[in-house]
This record gives sequence, structure tokens and C-alpha cells, in this order.
Amino acid sequence: MDVPDSTDLSQEFPVARGKWTATPPAPAGSPAGSPAGSSAASPAAPTDDRYSRQVLFAGIRIAGQARLASSRVAIVGCGATGSALTQLLARAGVGNLRIIDRDYVEPSNLQRQALFEESDAAESLPKAIAASRRVAAFNSTVSTDPQVADLTPANAQVLLDGFDLILDGTDNFETRYLINDFAVANAKPWIYTAAVGSYALTMNVLPGETACLSCIFPDQPGGMVETCETSGILNTAVNLAASIAATEALKILVGATGQLRRTLLSFDVWSNERAEVNADAPRPECRACGERDFVHLRGKGRPHITLCGRNSVQIHERHRPVDFSELERRLAPLGTVRHNDYVLKFNLRTSSQVEHNTIEMTLFPDGRAIFKGTTEPALARSLYARFVGS
Repeated sequence: MDVPDSTDLSQEFPVARGKWTATPPAPAGSPAGSPAGSSAASPAAPTDDRYSRQVLFAGIRIAGQARLASSRVAIVGCGATGSALTQLLARAGVGNLRIIDRDYVEPSNLQRQALFEESDAAESLPKAIAASRRVAAFNSTVSTDPQVADLTPANAQVLLDGFDLILDGTDNFETRYLINDFAVANAKPWIYTAAVGSYALTMNVLPGETACLSCIFPDQPGGMVETCETSGILNTAVNLAASIAATEALKILVGATGQLRRTLLSFDVWSNERAEVNADAPRPECRACGERDFVHLRGKGRPHITLCGRNSVQIHERHRPVDFSELERRLAPLGTVRHNDYVLKFNLRTSSQVEHNTIEMTLFPDGRAIFKGTTEPALARSLYARFVGS
């Protein structure tokens, strides 16, 4: 991932420090409901011995801990950075967490995704469900609302409305631009966080106060973009990015606005190179901030997504209930199939003139599917129509 030249962007974003007021905590309620696997609890009292060391810190104290307990945070994506963010905020006592993730746990996740265990991968548990269970095990005072869903323009309002802060735990720019459009349109703070290779990157977005993602990157990166699949990833880069972002989140939630960083910060943990780009003010010509043109929120040109770290295509425009037991009966003669309450997995062999590969279909109860073993949307669509229906 390329970082813009800091000198040039500093001229475009002159220093003009403003003030950001954290949104008062919303009433504890779940606008999208609380599905199976959620944990509901009353926020911990600030005097709970669990937080006795944290409240000694001058930036938190008892009043700040009380604000954390009543705060509501939406975490979009629960992979590497998302699972680290979830764990840090839950252990810090942020009282209400919605965990949104479309994916399931695999063995390759365990090197860097701290909330998950081998048993989660063996069961192919959805990451949101597994994360919610893990949080409940180490802090039962935190209420979690797992949403096994792909964040799209159609459901963004339902999934993100009513939260004090939105955190980015995603692995693709398409979803980040969608979060950015929603946040700017609704004047909600969010924190951009990324990690790939040995590289950590994060930026606070305070709509109307700081630059947004579209101010810094007007267009999605073109050409070759580094991913976990092509460049690998160090878990230390993940934890650095998440630790910085989680600390900024605590500042926002307790109202320590004067301590917020207003830059795009990058750090390479392998080369020890650090860079910051000034993001202190919105650009007047920004599509989102200046023109209020929210193309990603409208869903213009939304493509299929190749998931980070896997040779996969997702079919996400399907919204139909699926009977796993009935589908397993139908698919059993065609390949290996198994299911639990959350996913159905089907392995089939596919051949062509140039290749003969195993393709795995993972189907979710709402009809969404991930095809592992191909990057061709046309093939994924064809297989979906063949095995699930058109």
C-alpha cells in the first residue's frame, strides 16, 4: 500500500486545529436485534476491581471508566485488526460492542487473529459468533451483538446507526469507503486501521473536523495492491495498528479530544520507518466532505470482493433463507458437505481445459456464499446458480 507524499499533502491540509465533541452515549438497545451467540450484560460499575489499574490513569479515572461502560462501538470486520480491536476495547470495559463480520474462522487465521482458537477453525464458526463467545468468557460485563453479515449499502444504516464510534477492522477499500460515506453523511467518528506485511496504518476521521478517507485517497488504489495473500503479514504489525487505534478510540469515548492525533500515521515494524501525513482539516473539493456525494453509500458500481488472504469470491447480493438440512441432502451425492447452525460447507471438484481444482462453497443462512478456490466472479455465479439456485 502506497502512502501519499507527506510534504505535498501537508500543503493541501493546512493546520487548523478544531474541537471535536464526542457523541453522548446512545441508549442501550440493538437496532438490528441480538441474534444467537450474543452476550447481553449490564455495564460494569466504574469501581469494579477489574479496572482498578486503568482508573488510576489520569486520562481515564472513574468518570472516564463510567463513560466507557455506557459507550456503544461498532467494529466492522473481525479478522486480524478487528479481533485485536475487539479484545482491547472489551478488556478496557467498553460496554456495548457490535461485531460485524461476513467470514468464518480458518486455521490460517490463528497466526494473527487473537480472539480465535483451533476449535473455532475446526467448527468453521463465523468470526462474529466466535468473537462474541470469547469476549463473554473473559469479560461478562460487556454486551456484544454479533452480526454475521457483509456490510453493504443496503444494510449500512441498520448495522451502523446509533453508535458512538465506528472502527475499521476490514481488509478492503470498498468497505472502508462505504464506512467513510456513512460516517461523513451522519457526522459519526470512525477510525481507519490497516495492516499488511510489516506495515501498520491508522487515521482518525472526525467528520467536519478532520480529513476523511476520500480527502486522503480520492479514488480507490489502482493496479497491484498489497494484500495478506501476496505480501503476508506479521502479527506484530496487526497489534501495533490495533493498539494505536484502540487508544484513539478510548480518547474519543472518554472525551479526551485534545489528545487526539490528526494525521494519517504509518509505521513499518520491520524497517522501523515511520511517516505521518497531515489530516487536520477536510478538503473543500472532497467528494464526501465538500460535495456531499456519497457514491459508495448509494452502492454505485459495487463489485464482488476477493477476500484478503484467500483465493475467494463472495456472492453477496443474495437474501434468501436456506434450509441447511435440505440442501445437505441434495448436495451429498455431489461432494463432501457438512453444516452447523451458522454455515454449510460443500467441497466439489471442478475441471477445465487448463486446471482441475477443488472449490469449497461456504453458505450462510441468509443465502450469502463464499467460493474458495477461484477469483472468477462468473464461475462463482455459475456454481451458485447450479447448487443453490438462480
